[in-house]
Amino acid sequence: MTNVDIHRDDLADLVGKSLSIEEFVDRITFMGAGPEGVQGDLMTFDVFPNRPDLYSVEGIARGLRGFLGLEVGLPVYHVEPSGIEFLVDRSVADVRPYAVGGIVRGLELEDALLRSLVDLQEKLHLTVGRRRKKVAIGIHDMDKVTPPYTYKAVLPTDVRFTPLGVAQEMDLLEILTKHEKGREYAHLVASRPVFPIITDARGQVLSFPPVINGIRTQLTSDTRNLFIDVTGTDLEAVNGCLAILSTALAERGGRIQSVKTKYPDRILETPDLAHRPHSLDLRRANALLGLSLTPGEAVEGLRRMRHDARANGDAISVLSPGYRLDLLHEVDLAEDLAIASGYDRYPRGLPHRQTIGASLAANDFAETLRVLLVGYGYQEVMSLTVASAKDAFETPDRVRIRNPLNEDLTTLRSSLLPSLMNIFRLNKHRELPQRVFEISEVVLEARNVRRIGAAALHHKASFTEAKSLVLSLMRDVGQSANVDGVEDANFIPGRAASVLIDGREIGRFGEIHPRILEAYSLVQPVMAFELDVEPLRSAR
Repeated sequence: MTNVDIHRDDLADLVGKSLSIEEFVDRITFMGAGPEGVQGDLMTFDVFPNRPDLYSVEGIARGLRGFLGLEVGLPVYHVEPSGIEFLVDRSVADVRPYAVGGIVRGLELEDALLRSLVDLQEKLHLTVGRRRKKVAIGIHDMDKVTPPYTYKAVLPTDVRFTPLGVAQEMDLLEILTKHEKGREYAHLVASRPVFPIITDARGQVLSFPPVINGIRTQLTSDTRNLFIDVTGTDLEAVNGCLAILSTALAERGGRIQSVKTKYPDRILETPDLAHRPHSLDLRRANALLGLSLTPGEAVEGLRRMRHDARANGDAISVLSPGYRLDLLHEVDLAEDLAIASGYDRYPRGLPHRQTIGASLAANDFAETLRVLLVGYGYQEVMSLTVASAKDAFETPDRVRIRNPLNEDLTTLRSSLLPSLMNIFRLNKHRELPQRVFEISEVVLEARNVRRIGAAALHHKASFTEAKSLVLSLMRDVGQSANVDGVEDANFIPGRAASVLIDGREIGRFGEIHPRILEAYSLVQPVMAFELDVEPLRSAR
């Protein structure tokens, strides 16, 4: 959730209609934003993360004008070509490969707008931008630099500039170690041999994305024309954030101008505010919502939600604004229909069902195995998939972790038995007998395989008990299995066997070898088995 603060008078000016605070809170709540409180003329709303276009007073005002029926259909934003180029050098391809630029002119950066702009920038950084990892935004006073602008990668010590918040020049490495923002976001670039920067035609640094802007293009109350750069690792998200920012500024009277963002292999005109086409099956939408909307009512509702819509029977063709990043499926349009119809008009009652999902057959079968093992007197345990390579078991080759957390968590386990033995080791001061089991994944050749393993620790634990347990399990799941002797270094020679279904080995059981017992500081015998779960289920 993202909190957005809104001053009543500012909102009223942007909406073009004066409502009381109570009326504003009521209407915005039914647009889908949760009210968090009112202090004086300041209203706070909790906006769902699927609507980043509502992260500012400008975006909420735009949506509210449609919701109230004051201005319906697609918002119109005129984009003029600026003739300015933003060059994306191929050197950034392995660092932060995507960048787009846009220009907004003719702004009066009074306190309300400046506060809203910076707040929107940071909210996009935290949400869509994943704390600047996916998207980072720079906003510059473009009258202080000379186009064209260039986005390129350089060696960290080759460039020096004065970042925001300090009064001295630093190179890029010094920024990462000495500057507050540099330390906060160093992890995003520090591992790279080169760092990204944005410069103008004279080589002056505008920004060191995703870390900090330069002080040269700092916004002031005298700023009238903005250059916006958005860089990141996802082109769709980068374009979307630029669309949200530029249209929010246009709501304040700014004039949007496009920039030729030039890549080595293509040229983009940005910001891209082209309308996105979608389709909606009204019959399905009505079934999902429990409504009986006619095509005309659906078109009217979608237009109030700032779409353009045309009906051909129950097939609705929709054009949506370029700033709506949340529209991935027709159910998102159905949600807009629900909002337009009025959440407050829905009849109250408990839903007939909580979900349309159903459990997987494999999980149902695993639950059956759990019930059986508990019935046999075993207690379920859960252990980590990450394991040590130093245990005494001989198991299939394990996937090794390149950067392990510590020396005891260096591999992904390929058997459940070491985990079960470790449970006994940690509980050896408890009374006997101890009987435990686990149904979980092991990793074989970088592939997850679900297994069931069980073990018993007491002075009479034997091969016969293990065989009896395995055959009981086979019988109770409706399986016919053969048992054949096998040599396995994890078990005492002559006291180990394999379990076969239709001639295929699905696991083994027996008495654990004393060498292993000693490694786990156990003095009582242990019997254990481990079986693949999927063959048990699929052969039923």
